[in-house]
Amino acid sequence: MLHFIIQEKKNKWLKSNDCNISDLIVYIREKGQLRDTQIEAIETYLFLKIKGQNKPLWQLFSEGFFTNDTDLSKLNINQITRDFLASNKQAFALYDYARTKNGNTTLLPELERLIVEKPTELDYETIIKSIFYNVTYADYLMSLPMGAGKTFLMASFIYLDLYFAHNEPTNKAFAHNFLVLIPSGLKSSIVPSLKSIQSFDPSWVISEPSASSLKKMLKFDILDEQKSAKKSNKARNPNAKKVNACLPNPFGQVFVVNAEKVILESFKFNEQTILQVDDEENDTSNDLKKLFGEIPNLSILIDEVHHAATDDIKLRQAVNYWHSKGNITTILGFSGTPYLQGAETIKAGEYAFRFSQITNTVYYYPLVTAIKKFLKTPTVKIGQNLDRFEIIKQGIKDFDLLYRNKVYNTGAIAKIAIYCSNIEVLEEEVYPFLVSDLNINPSEILKFHGGNKSYSLPKENELEFRSLDLPISKKRYILLVQVGKEGWDCPSLTGVILSQRGDSPQNMVLQTSCRCLRQVDKGLEETALIWLNKDNADTLNRQLKQEQNSSIEELNNTRRNGMPVIVERTSRMNYLQVPKVDFYQMKVVYQSIDEEKTANTKTKLSQIIEEIEIYKSSALISTSEIANIDTGTIDVIIETGINFANYQQWLFDISRESFGLIKESELILFDSELTSIFNAITYQNDNNLFFNDLYDLYKIKSKIRLSFNIKRVLQTESEIIPQEAQLLIINKLNSVEKNDNLFPNESDVKKILELDTNNESVLVDMLEVEKAYQFMKETLEAQGMGNMVMPFDSFKASKEYTLPVTSKNNTFHYLPYNFGGSGSSGLEIETLQKALQLSDFKNKNLEIYYNGERGLTEFVINCFAKEGKYWKNIGKYTTDFLIIQRSNENKIYKALLIETKGAIYAEDKTFQKKKTYIETEFLKINQKKFGYNRFDFLYLEDSKNKTQNIAQLNNKINIFFTK
Repeated sequence: MLHFIIQEKKNKWLKSNDCNISDLIVYIREKGQLRDTQIEAIETYLFLKIKGQNKPLWQLFSEGFFTNDTDLSKLNINQITRDFLASNKQAFALYDYARTKNGNTTLLPELERLIVEKPTELDYETIIKSIFYNVTYADYLMSLPMGAGKTFLMASFIYLDLYFAHNEPTNKAFAHNFLVLIPSGLKSSIVPSLKSIQSFDPSWVISEPSASSLKKMLKFDILDEQKSAKKSNKARNPNAKKVNACLPNPFGQVFVVNAEKVILESFKFNEQTILQVDDEENDTSNDLKKLFGEIPNLSILIDEVHHAATDDIKLRQAVNYWHSKGNITTILGFSGTPYLQGAETIKAGEYAFRFSQITNTVYYYPLVTAIKKFLKTPTVKIGQNLDRFEIIKQGIKDFDLLYRNKVYNTGAIAKIAIYCSNIEVLEEEVYPFLVSDLNINPSEILKFHGGNKSYSLPKENELEFRSLDLPISKKRYILLVQVGKEGWDCPSLTGVILSQRGDSPQNMVLQTSCRCLRQVDKGLEETALIWLNKDNADTLNRQLKQEQNSSIEELNNTRRNGMPVIVERTSRMNYLQVPKVDFYQMKVVYQSIDEEKTANTKTKLSQIIEEIEIYKSSALISTSEIANIDTGTIDVIIETGINFANYQQWLFDISRESFGLIKESELILFDSELTSIFNAITYQNDNNLFFNDLYDLYKIKSKIRLSFNIKRVLQTESEIIPQEAQLLIINKLNSVEKNDNLFPNESDVKKILELDTNNESVLVDMLEVEKAYQFMKETLEAQGMGNMVMPFDSFKASKEYTLPVTSKNNTFHYLPYNFGGSGSSGLEIETLQKALQLSDFKNKNLEIYYNGERGLTEFVINCFAKEGKYWKNIGKYTTDFLIIQRSNENKIYKALLIETKGAIYAEDKTFQKKKTYIETEFLKINQKKFGYNRFDFLYLEDSKNKTQNIAQLNNKINIFFTK
């Protein structure tokens, strides 16, 4: 359920002025290379990274990040509980979550009741942490079905993280390096995944030249080599050698690795120590596990890595170990389902509640929705009381009838996979049956399995298997044993047969059956065939229910939604001769002024030595009897810490954290002073040297780096500059998908453009209308149908144009306006319609233009807030509407800026700051420069009474627009 809440919060954020990635999302959508589900997942990811600051889910939950704005006074609860919830964020967050509606039912009604009845008796933090698996790092799960493009989504996340990390190197929310865990032990799974990431075009998500620059930074390594000795070391383990070679400070390193073979084997598993980190006693300096822990700013992307419970536990152990080293940025899992195979129990006092969903799911795209949008539409057939051979015969018969001559636009032919429970069944039963009984040409059959003592396959079969999706492959019937269940990307696979229990592992019948649903030809409706025996059908139904809340019946009844209707849009700038907006706005220049001629490094380092105790905190240990706390002893702690200290490594860290601005060779010039500082902040214990954690070690290193720089002070200079802006950047006016928020409608758009072309008036000639009415009336009466004559007012109305058409010369600088988008409240369309109807608007011959569609207008105001003596840039502001009044010279004389906001955005703090700047500084600047009130501002809120909004608008028009 959390993913629904996150989606709502994300959409609100995307619509707000606080969102700084709107242009990025517009760019990705306009590129048109990613599916909607991939873009939605990217939006969610960046929402949690930027707005959520990459915090663990339990922490965001506790801070009220996911709670709704609820008026506690209106809730039917007792006053004690109401007061407690008002004062305890964690309690309110859990209560708000428990009462979330899941369809027609409450999500956790018993927990809701428990909080109301016993608000002070629950350990809210423990409960919240338990809900999110007691994980203390950012751990997010993206649930998308097979074929939705998870590998390209991984690549998108990698490039986006690198983009932000390159711009903000010290921002811990974004990763510098990546570990991609692939599920299958086969190289045939790892290699395609790597190729997909490598081949991904970063310009799909990031504009040039940044995209090409980042692509050059990426370095890929596959860790699939077998170690040659029992102990994992750099000399004998080529995987460890690859990792060690990139240390200590890589950037853009991507490791692709098989989890079961390379990661999990490094961890001892003991059911009594679930979720605990391994002891370090067997952890040598050459251990691959430890080397991963040393990679800085590492994000881990996990693709379906755990299917068995033991692997899940081992994986969590591995991640916890790496997190303990302090270098993990984010754990990002990818799964086909947000549902657990069995519900999990969380305890709250004496009450226990159960979750059937994976609670760290932040995005979910159901299989059925994917079928409606882009996957092949399946037909699932079940062989009731049929043996293996009859099911295979019927399956191939249906396949040949439907797809025998099918060639996709890629040049690949359609093919069907027949899974077998073991090699003997394939070699001794199924293959002979296809060749002898069904008379299938052996050249059209591919056998692929791992081989055993009795049966082996030629090496070229693996090449054939990898080439199945290419035009050169002529194989139609693919016989498989224990391969092709997951990680096999073959879009031209069009059918699957599971004829007996055991043809697929029982926990993977859903994944195996859906292998044939991948999309091939984008934009075309495609179909697929799945043949199952009764046992596999029952398993598939059960897994569909558990993992997708669906069924075979629903799959068979699901049909592709019609392709989206694309609406072309047209500029009317030339027809309306819309003037540019002349205005003035503030420009702030930031300057750093040198206060020193030289850095005076030696003096500054000496000062750090003299003042070293300033950076040290105090620590006390008090020992006393519980019964008498006034007695006992107090010990002063002067040194503590467990991190080993090394002078050369310390110097290297100082240099590295300066991003190359201070070289180690420069540091060594001041070896005497730096040695004194190092000795002061370290201590000896058992012949080992440790950093003393009582010192602020980070601040000391920062002060040392500052010692190598000339002291500067930041000053700002502001000036007022003239600007002019077009209300429409015509080359950015792209087509849009048809939706309910396009205005005006299709027929009105057509009529407006027709009238524009013919230069016809929208005014109705009443004499002609009266003549036509009289003629119609006389004709009907002469035919004895006088009772069918409509009233004149109705006849007149039928001859008049609609509001958008009659108003066409006073609005619509492009057609149609798109008022859609996340968080649209409908207030924009209503504001436009009401403005066009106001008599003062008509009498003053005003015009109103929509300016709120991001990226289409040049009229953008830079906003600032005063902090002390200086101005701070708080972002850009784009007004929703401009109502303009022209001068006699056909220029804009006055312009009213109108901002419409839904109720949920009214308390947006960033918007409130921008609103204050517009209402004060911007209006004042332009009033002073133009010598009159050139601009005014009106804020309309959706939560207000509609009549009140109309009255405000009319009043502002009446007062402001006077010449």
